[in-house]
Amino acid sequence: MKMVGALLAVHREAAGYTQRSLAAHFCMSEDQIASIEQGRRPLKMDLAIQLDDVLGTNRTLQTAVDHMPEVDLVPRFAEEYLDREEEALAISWYECLLMPGLLQTEGYARAVFRSRVPVYDEDEIEQLVAKRIERRDILHRKQPPTVSFVIWEAALRDQLGGHEVYVQQLRHLREYADLPGLWLQILPLGRTTHAGLSGPFILLETPEHQRLAYTETGRGSQLISELDEVAILNQKYAMLRTQALNTEDSKGLLDRMLGER
Repeated sequence: MKMVGALLAVHREAAGYTQRSLAAHFCMSEDQIASIEQGRRPLKMDLAIQLDDVLGTNRTLQTAVDHMPEVDLVPRFAEEYLDREEEALAISWYECLLMPGLLQTEGYARAVFRSRVPVYDEDEIEQLVAKRIERRDILHRKQPPTVSFVIWEAALRDQLGGHEVYVQQLRHLREYADLPGLWLQILPLGRTTHAGLSGPFILLETPEHQRLAYTETGRGSQLISELDEVAILNQKYAMLRTQALNTEDSKGLLDRMLGER
């Protein structure tokens, strides 16, 4: 990714473009071009084809992308979701195993990646942590997406990474619960019914107002656009919100967990 990014930077400069002017040509943000050139974001084939045409690089970037290693830090099955997440108008996220990626601290994210089997080396872990933390930027935009989280209390009780990481993560969660446009609800332990037993999922609304769903397992993922399937997950999410504590009671639970009265 760093090599492809460096190639893009060389050809962009040779063609007389700045990062800002090239981004404007493709109606992208300057940060997106910078991230590709720094090797933090993969260059997708469709954009590589357009860049080769604009920069006159005779399929250089297409060829580089086509020969990227099959195994990379960001699995290809997750790349499309990450693109959709970045541009989404609304995100609804149910999580029962761990903290949602958009709400993780550095320490917690590091503990997640260190738990992987087979293990990552430390350089890979730090790159993955940086990419995960970068995703939080969408919550701090001038016009952030509307975001709703429902988190099962079991995920909050797990002290992944140790007690210090646990406390920092709870404090971070409590802070983010007050962000404008963000609704956080906790599904408490002890409920007699539970609409989320089939596992975590995410619902997205695109700028074109298309509704999508995303599910992930340890061996792959699925970005779902079929109306019937998305509707079922929307029904599940609506039921989960009724089973969860409301936002104020959820903040109160976090305060109690932190020992703050």
